[in-house]
Amino acid sequence: MPPTPRLAWLAAPVLMALTACAMPGAPDAAPLVGSEWRLEDMGGRGVLDTVQATLAFPEAGRVAGNSSCNRFFGSYTLMQDRIALGQLGGTRMACAPAVDEQETRYLDALQKAQRLEVRGRTMLMHVQGWEKPLRFLRTKP
Repeated sequence: MPPTPRLAWLAAPVLMALTACAMPGAPDAAPLVGSEWRLEDMGGRGVLDTVQATLAFPEAGRVAGNSSCNRFFGSYTLMQDRIALGQLGGTRMACAPAVDEQETRYLDALQKAQRLEVRGRTMLMHVQGWEKPLRFLRTKP
């Protein structure tokens, strides 16, 4: 029996990965890497105009951002349109009460994230127990 060409052996996993990313309605993990998003709406409740809550995907499996007052970082897994964030760490600066309330709600929502939809420059993050998703606007790239 002739040996299997190395190229064919390497091509199978690549084709499987490309097929998984091309599933309808599923965000493609590759465009998330390096992207940054600004929180525009938190489940229909809006957000404070004076602060920016953000979410970034600096590398595969890692998230970071501004939670309104503090910076946070952590891990995530994405399978098709399903997302799960790991335990988040962050800074502990004192915040004004309204900012602190938004920050607490935002971090809680991120920990309960279940599903992502990316529609052009908009990303919707569906959260367990919330009727409406978090809505983000892409800021990079």
